[in-house]
Amino acid sequence: MTNLLEIGQSAPNFSLENKPDNLISLVDFSGQWLVLYFYPKDNTPGCTTEAKDFTNYASEFDALGAKIIGISPDSTTSHSKFIEKHELSVTLLSDLGHKIAEAYGVWGLKKYMGKEYIGIIRSTFLIDPESKIVYIWSKVKVKNHAETVLNKLQEIQSRNT
Repeated sequence: MTNLLEIGQSAPNFSLENKPDNLISLVDFSGQWLVLYFYPKDNTPGCTTEAKDFTNYASEFDALGAKIIGISPDSTTSHSKFIEKHELSVTLLSDLGHKIAEAYGVWGLKKYMGKEYIGIIRSTFLIDPESKIVYIWSKVKVKNHAETVLNKLQEIQSRNT
């Protein structure tokens, strides 16, 4: 079910809402670096930690010309409450039908406490200013993940200068 993308491929296009009637698309980030992370659910411990960590590093990402976008199957209402409750600065997009998660190969079989189910496999994609995937983290462990992504972005940018 999951067909994870590969480094060097063009990132699949997306157009999703961050609030009702406000679409955000991949093309909006043309010419910029993009950290695109997929997470299972607003206001759960791991997802909250991940969003807060990305928020904590937002100024460093910004200094490198990178924007941070989180995508989950939650509604825009849920995202708004999540952002407000935890004072998040990241942009969260609603993928209710999980079509974008499927396009990125992160919608698949998961196991939790002995049960199997279909859902978001926590993953992050680093996308360059030409909309090419330059790095992929699959089955992400939340601890130190935002810092790991930041370090990889710095490493890639320093190689390209």
